Parts: sequence; structure tokens; C-alpha cells
Amino acid sequence: RSTTMSEHDQPIAPNVLARRFDAAQPNQRWVGDTTEFLIGSSAKVYLAAILDLYSRFIVGWALSAVNDRHLTLRALEMAVKRRCPDPGLLHHSDQGCTYASDDYRTRLDQHGITCSMSRRGNCYDNAFLESCFGTIKTELEMTEYEDSSQARSEIASYLAYYNAERRHSAL
Repeated sequence: RSTTMSEHDQPIAPNVLARRFDAAQPNQRWVGDTTEFLIGSSAKVYLAAILDLYSRFIVGWALSAVNDRHLTLRALEMAVKRRCPDPGLLHHSDQGCTYASDDYRTRLDQHGITCSMSRRGNCYDNAFLESCFGTIKTELEMTEYEDSSQARSEIASYLAYYNAERRHSAL
């Protein structure tokens, strides 16, 4: 299922990352995306995450019942506060309205972060975070949560484990 709403009139950034998923040091290249988790039979909780391509560390994340720009902005703010990146960092995402919004692009500009976006409908351009989300969902072994409290608690606990303890094959 796609969480990307790419039918909008916001400006689209060029694909500067161009599938160069390597980074020589931390805070050089980040990728951002959003995924969803089911709650009960009809509700959802959305996870917006930003991953550092150097360390595979999830530098920022946020959870919400609504997939909007406020969700992605909270993930970005967490990432910036945690990592304090120098100007010139490359931030790559899909073309969704949450990443193309004026608020999000302005926040990137304020921090000297260069915006890069995948080509429309091309999940391979953001493969590292897509793979990360697949790992998270597989390792959580829960496709549907009973309520949002359970979902939030288990996802937050897993992200702490993912960053601090889990071995990453790329590292």
C-alpha cells in the first residue's frame, strides 16, 4: 500500500541522491519516508522516519494517526535536534505532499539541508528506507495492533532496539 500522496501542485526537487546510497560520514545523506501500521480492523498509525545512510541509524521519527506534513516535520525536527547537521546535508524522500509542502521545504532551507526527491512511483530511489520499514514490520511480527497505545508502545520500543542494539548487515 502506498502512503504517498503525489498528486499535488507543490514543487518537486530533483533526484540529487540518484541511488548513491553510500556516505563517507554521518549526517551526509539522510532518507525519509512514511509507512503505516494497522490498528484493529480499520484504524492506522503512521510512522515517519529519517535514516542516516552512513550509520543506518534512524535519526528522527514520529508517530501519528494522521499522515500529514506535521508528522514528517516532527520526524525532521527530532533528526535535526539529535544530530545538529552542518549545512550541505542531503535529505532524500519521495514526492509526497508531506515532503513537498512549503513548511517542510522551508524547514530544510532553514537548516541548510539540500532537498532531493525520488522519481514518481519509483520505490528503488528510496530503497534503503523501504527495506528498513520491511525489516521493522517483519521483526515486530505484528501486522495488526489492538489499539493505538499498543502500536505506539511497541513501535517506539522497537526503534530504540533498532538503533542501539540490532546488528545491521551493511555495517
